[in-house]
Amino acid sequence: MTLTIRTLSAPEAAQYLDDLARLLQACVADGASVGFVMPFDVEAATRFWQDGVLPALARQGRVLWGAFEEGRLVGTVQLGLAMMPNQSHRAEVSKMLVAPAFRRRGIARALMQALLARAAAEGRSLVTLDTRSGDPSQALYTNCGFRVAGEIPGFALAPEGGPRRDPTTYMYRQG
Repeated sequence: MTLTIRTLSAPEAAQYLDDLARLLQACVADGASVGFVMPFDVEAATRFWQDGVLPALARQGRVLWGAFEEGRLVGTVQLGLAMMPNQSHRAEVSKMLVAPAFRRRGIARALMQALLARAAAEGRSLVTLDTRSGDPSQALYTNCGFRVAGEIPGFALAPEGGPRRDPTTYMYRQG
């Protein structure tokens, strides 16, 4: 299969809104800790993209990449560029999503490589992110040159809901 990674403008992302929503909902249902808890339906996922991401894309404060295999959207990642004036050298990774059926194929790594190249092109010498401690994504980020800054216990509710609170690890990459 052929993998294509490309940025999506706000109008392009709007065209893929249903696919973006289904991707996010599938990842959360599969246990991804990306800010949402079950029950989490496609309508709620649609609102996230429509109300939060699309306006930020339109303002150019955020960049969104889509990973496509055979024309099907199978992954995304975002780079936040809209920082406070004293942080204009920094950018932030958010919502690395790969469809559960497409994981372990190098898609997340390809998305991260595109994101890091753009961060460098934007003059961002520090890229930060947070991830649930111990997740496979933490190993990916480490392999992409990110270092652990620290861990916060009990940071976020588990995606499946309930009383469990998972720790999060903050990571950074300089360069």
